[in-house]
Amino acid sequence: MLKFIILSDLHIVPEGKLSHGLDTLDRLTQAVGYVNETHGDADFVICAGDLADHGEAAAYKRLKTEIERLNTPTYLTLGNHDDRPTFLDIFGSDLASETGNLDHVIDAEGYRVIVLDSSEPELMGSGRLSKAQLDWLAGQLDRAMDRPVVIVLHHNITKFHVQTDFIILEEPEALIDVVSRHPDVRQVISGHVHMTTAGTVRGIPFCTLGGGHYSIEPMLESRSGPVPGGPVPRREGPGQLAVVLCDEASVVVHMENFLDRHLVLAPDLFGWS
Repeated sequence: MLKFIILSDLHIVPEGKLSHGLDTLDRLTQAVGYVNETHGDADFVICAGDLADHGEAAAYKRLKTEIERLNTPTYLTLGNHDDRPTFLDIFGSDLASETGNLDHVIDAEGYRVIVLDSSEPELMGSGRLSKAQLDWLAGQLDRAMDRPVVIVLHHNITKFHVQTDFIILEEPEALIDVVSRHPDVRQVISGHVHMTTAGTVRGIPFCTLGGGHYSIEPMLESRSGPVPGGPVPRREGPGQLAVVLCDEASVVVHMENFLDRHLVLAPDLFGWS
């Protein structure tokens, strides 16, 4: 059986700063301790984007020190809050694939796990996969027709009928077209939205984990009208990670809370609300 952990939305800040009132490095420290103690048998860990809150070098240096405490191999990719050149300056340019992005392919226990870098900061929240990345993904899928596949990226690949639908992956149909060429893609797993969801899009199963930052209580579009306006409630927690278990027949994704605080955060902590 293949077992791996996904951490997402870490939003690490430079020393002495908080992110919306939260000490995100302390939250990551708790997550790392939880993984080492509870899931020390995992094959690897994926950190699925929004590693830093504003892409600062000082934040990436703190992140690098902290994730080195993980007892398992670790793969990192980026989200909309990240800055790729700054990240590569700190972690090393050799982490970039031939696409220039932090795309990875991991073959383990009869599975292919593909990690995609959907960071495009100029889009102000949404994500993008370049044509080079989609071509790279197509090749990786074509070379894995004999095994099941799990895909991990930061941005969600379909609308959720919530207020954040304007910051999903740009042109998700292009990704779905490529993914659909493989007969056995068992999960597409994302972070980004700070809430837990699951569903299918054109027959492809997906889910999202809440991640390590604040959590959103979504206000849903109703059958009688659009998504309500106004700020959504945001809670201090839970801090959440995903445990992915893959055997010959199935993929199961457990959402586990390494931090169980659920206090509503004051609206004035979010100046852009």
